[in-house]
Amino acid sequence: MGMISEFKEFAMKGNVVDLAVGVIIGAAFGKIVSSLVDGVIMPVVGNFIGGVNFGDLAYVLKDAVIGPDGKEVAAAVAIQYGAFLQTVIDFTIIAFVLFVVIKIMNRLKKAEAAAPPAPAETPEDVLLLREIRDSVRK
Repeated sequence: MGMISEFKEFAMKGNVVDLAVGVIIGAAFGKIVSSLVDGVIMPVVGNFIGGVNFGDLAYVLKDAVIGPDGKEVAAAVAIQYGAFLQTVIDFTIIAFVLFVVIKIMNRLKKAEAAAPPAPAETPEDVLLLREIRDSVRK
């Protein structure tokens, strides 16, 4: 029973829950960026460089083997560098966004640390004692 309670204590710590939320949001953000790159950025870039579809870019090492009936017997062996380029662009966008987010968070932390704390309000008994002191001096 001790191991289960220890695991529960570990899993319910704030940092672990924050990490889990971050991983889930990061995965969703990765899908959004992949969709953006595949559906918006790469077609525009491909159009500018002559109508190239990056998903189809590959260096064929061995052509496909076609049988006498016209069906493919063995698939082609190819290095698909177009898909790799898309993945590199995905990674670059995600890394840049994370860099910007962390930079903003660090700037906000510095601003919080630089702001002086508000002076504490003087308790009422201290104010009364000051009044007594001042009246005794007169």
